[in-house]
Order: sequence, then structure tokens, then C-alpha cells
Amino acid sequence: MTTIPATKVIPYRTNREPGFLARMLEHLMHPVDEIIIPLQRALGTRRMAYFFVLPNLLIFGIFILLPMALNFYYSFTGSTALQPSERPWVGTDNFSRLLNCGDYGNPVTCDEDIFWRAVWNTGGFVFFQVSGMIVFALVTALALNRQIKGRGFFRSVFFYPVLLSPVVVGLIWKWILQRDGVLNAGIVALGGEQMNFLVDPNWSRFWVIVVSIWAQMGFYTLILLAGLQSIPHEYYEAAHIDGADTWNRFRFVTFPLLMPTMLVVVVLSLIRAVQVFDQAFALTGGGPGTATTYIVQYIYNTGFTSTSREAGLAAAASVVLGGALLILTVAQLKLGRRTEANH
Repeated sequence: MTTIPATKVIPYRTNREPGFLARMLEHLMHPVDEIIIPLQRALGTRRMAYFFVLPNLLIFGIFILLPMALNFYYSFTGSTALQPSERPWVGTDNFSRLLNCGDYGNPVTCDEDIFWRAVWNTGGFVFFQVSGMIVFALVTALALNRQIKGRGFFRSVFFYPVLLSPVVVGLIWKWILQRDGVLNAGIVALGGEQMNFLVDPNWSRFWVIVVSIWAQMGFYTLILLAGLQSIPHEYYEAAHIDGADTWNRFRFVTFPLLMPTMLVVVVLSLIRAVQVFDQAFALTGGGPGTATTYIVQYIYNTGFTSTSREAGLAAAASVVLGGALLILTVAQLKLGRRTEANH
């Protein structure tokens, strides 16, 4: 018999073998190493951290710190010119104009009555929106923390509005609430009369608050849900053994241990509520009249849409708003630390 010599099998090498990606990555990183390694030798290992955060610091400085500095400078200047060099220095005239008021409770007596109307509108919005937000977010988080069917689905459903653009949310609800909208169509179908939800000042304020809570509640619900899940279950078992009912377990176990998380929610929701603009602007345009005109919209109108375009006055209003936010945040943080110390 003729013996057929064995053929040497050469393995078929493809780009899927384990070492291919490593070699490709090494090939791509070689030019980078030629730059990084000498730089590391020159700067040292510790100083290299500053090199890696430098791009982020540059972006933050150009788009955050520089506009803040320009805004602060503009608040002490006048005229309609945009170039800083062309704007005359007026000192504190813009702040005096904003804060000069005969009776702060009556905006008509103020030099800038629309600003103080916006201040009072913003104060009312913050109080009702933040209060409602915390209540609804807490109740929703408590419900989603229980062992219910489809819990993951409901968590995603409540968070979905957060993913939408505020302008999109405002336009959707405007389509629902306008005189010929979906809600009025349902009311008429049930035998009722059409209602002017976006024309009546009280209804407009109410719906701006409701829409804001609906759109943002999911974000704060997830924060509170994370806080609830961090509470050890042993505390509830001990309270149950001691005979505590559901309300007492919430009062003496859940609520005290949830206070640090609640403080975060209060601070974040307060800052966001004071800065309300895009959603309310898309829904009501600040109307009817000035019923839903808030501070940020006043800044926008004064600096960009008014005929005079007083950028200095708008910048001064934004500085006042920033100072108020800083004071409120510091006060809340100190109050939270004092509360934690007492517990």
C-alpha cells in the first residue's frame, strides 16, 4: 500500500484571534506613548493628573467661568453695545434700578415692576412646585420600593418624562390644555363647557406647576428610591418586633434615615425651580399678561427680546438671582448638618 504523507495543517489566522485586538491597540497607542512617556518623565507621575484634567478645565473655563465673569462685568455697565470695550461703566445703577421699590409687596411701586412681579411669581412657583414635587416623589418612591408586580416597568414609566426635552413637554401639554385641545374635547364630550386653562391667570399658574412636577418627578423619585433601598432591613424587623405599625415605622425609621437623601432632593429641586424658564415659556409664553413670567424669563426678555435690549440690567438681575440661590443653598446645607448632628 502506498502511504500518503501527512500534510502539515497551518492554522487559519483571522482578525478574531485573541491577540489581534491587543496588537491593534498597541499599534494605535504607540504614537501616544511617544508623547506621554517623555512628558511624564518631565512632569512626574503626580503632576500628570493635571495634564489629563486640563481639557475639561479648559472647556469649563471657556464656557462657564468666562461667561460668568463677563456677565458680572456687564452688570456694572450700560448701553446696548455688545463689545465690553464699548460699554460705559455705570457702577451700581442697574442694581439700584432693580432694587429700588416703595413697597416690595406691591410691584407697581417699583422702578422695575415686571422684575418684582417675576420675583413674586417665582416665589409662589418654588413653594408649591417644590412642596408638591417632594410629596409626590416620596409617595411614588415608597410605592415602587414595595414588592409589586411590574416594578421595573413602573420605574421606567415614571422616569420617562425626565428624558424629554422641557420644550417638548411644554408643547405637548399646550396641545392638551389649549381651548381646542384634548382635555377640553374630553370635557365637552362629557357634557361640560370648554375651559380657558391657558388664558385664566390662576389656571395658568396651576398647570405650569402640575406640568413641571409631572416632567421632573421621576428624577427625584429615583434619588429617594436609592435612599430607601440603602436603609438596612433589620431596622424594620426590629421595629416590627417592638409592635410598630406602618406609620410608626415610617415616622421613626424611614423618615429619619432618609433625611440626608431628602436634603439632596430639596436642594436640587429648589435650584431647578428657581431657574424655571423653558418649559413654562413653551407652555404659556409668560402669560396671560405676566401671570407666569418668572425671573429667568425676565432676564431673557430684558437682554434679548425687548426693544432696548438692556444687557446690563439683565446681567444685574442674573447676579441677584445667583446670590439668592447661593444664600438658599448654604442655609439649607447648614440646616441639614445641624439636623444630622441632632440625630
